[in-house]
This record gives sequence, structure tokens and C-alpha cells, in this order.
Amino acid sequence: MLSRIAESLFWIGRYLERADDTARILDVQMQVLIEDPGMDEHTSCEQLLSVMGVENYTGHPNRWMMLDLLAHNPESPTSIAAAIGAARESARRARETLSTDIWAAINTTWRGLGTARAMRAPDMFNWVRNRTAMISGIADSTMSRDDGWHFYMLGRSIERVDMTARLLSTAALASGPQVAWPTTLRACGAYESFIRAYRGIEADRQAAEFLLLDRWFPRSIVSSLAEAERALGKLGSAGQRSGFSDEAQRLLGRARTELEYRPLTDIVYDLPVEMERLQRSCAAASDAVSARYFAESEMHTWRGGVVL
Repeated sequence: MLSRIAESLFWIGRYLERADDTARILDVQMQVLIEDPGMDEHTSCEQLLSVMGVENYTGHPNRWMMLDLLAHNPESPTSIAAAIGAARESARRARETLSTDIWAAINTTWRGLGTARAMRAPDMFNWVRNRTAMISGIADSTMSRDDGWHFYMLGRSIERVDMTARLLSTAALASGPQVAWPTTLRACGAYESFIRAYRGIEADRQAAEFLLLDRWFPRSIVSSLAEAERALGKLGSAGQRSGFSDEAQRLLGRARTELEYRPLTDIVYDLPVEMERLQRSCAAASDAVSARYFAESEMHTWRGGVVL
């Protein structure tokens, strides 16, 4: 597969997942601000902007600035609008390999941004989640399971790990020692699955375990890391008798085992620090994928903790 096409598919997966997960993170933050009137809005929004890698802004951070920088403003590299625009540009570069249905869905989503920005914040978040879910479903039903699919899944899985880590950091920082786990579970689309898995027991430990370590729930961090490892295996890393020739697979495998084989209490004790470490692993793995597969094409870089 051409390096240009592989890179475009990798970043389509990443950008669409980023738009979806940014909407989920903002939904959690807005709910926490509304449900807790005594919360310091300035500190909470400042912490979220820091978690999302936004550093260069002027003014007093509040929910409106947060929505502009992370949702509406296409000039802000961390925004939902920018992620959807970048996904559309990546799709345009790989137009000859995408089905008409995928291209139409991505292009229609991009064209609908103007209308979405005029919606109430919760309605916009739902719109983004529905549109990205639809594109994901179309990709699942129309893409051949060849290298293009594996690059798409690899990008989506790495981004899902990174953004779920950011969501957990946001929830922990906003709520203090008592993380608002029910709200966080709902933001991940995990609440009903969690209730079924634990037979109605709503305890903090079980919720943390579900989002971090559950191997069967596709949005958990361990499940997403395993999916990324499988994609790398399909791309040529499997079959080696010892060690790993693929640096990205080594980094992701180490991150997964460090989560799976440590006591849950150690991870949850300082969750933002643990999630920041996981984000660094994702950044290093993304760089390793780019160095190995996309060396001849334009490199995307990390700026302020966010891949561009």
C-alpha cells in the first residue's frame, strides 16, 4: 500500500475518534459544571484545557471559552470542528481507496458543522457522536479487511486509548478524590454494559476496573490497546520468534501489561498522573508508526499534547 494512502487511513481513524471523544469529554465537563454549582468554573475549565493540551489562550477560562477552543472554532487545532475538517482532508487524499458511502458520510458531516455549531451544546455533542458512529459503521461494513483497514483500526485504537485517558483525567480532576463514575461511564457509552457486567452494583472500584481493564468492552483502555496490537500484528509484526521489531507494538504492549498486572488501587490512587503516562506512550507509539510506515509522506506532529 502507498505510504500516502496508509497515512491518510490511519489519520481518518484518529481524527474521527478524536471528534467523538472530545464531544464525550465536553459532555462530562458540562454536566459536572451544571450539577455542582459550587464548583470553581475557572479552575475546572483551566484544568480541562490543560488536559487537552491547550496552552496558548488569552482571557479568563470559562465554559464559553472551553466550548470555543474545544468544540466550535475550526482554527483551534484541539477542536471538534478542526478534527472533522482534518478527517475530511485525509479522506480527500485517499479518495480513490474509500467507498463512495464513506466519503459521502465524512463530507456530509464536514458540511453540517455550521448547523451543528448553532445547536445547544448537548445537542451538538449528540450530533457529533451520532455522525462519527455512523461513519464507523459504514467503514465496518464496506472496507475490505486488508492493510487499509488495519491502518484505520490502528489509528482509531491509539486515539481511543489517548482520549479515554484524557476523559478519565478530566473526571478525576473535576471531581477530586470521588470521581463521578456514573457520569464518566455514560460519557463512554459504558453505563448499561457496566450494570449488566456487575449485576447492578455501582461501586467506584468496579467502575474504574471496567473502564480501565475490561477486555470485553471495546472502549476500555486495555481493550483498545489490545486492538491496536492486533492491527500492528496484521501489518507485519507477527511471526517473529523473539522480541519485537516494531517499536510501536513494543510500546503499546508494555503500556497494556503495566495496566493489567498492577493492582487497581495503585492506578486509581493518582489517576491523572497514570493517564498522562499512558498518553505519552500513545504519542511515542504514534511517532513509531509514522517513522516506520509513513517516512516518505508528510509527518503529523504533537503540539501541546495533541497530535496534529
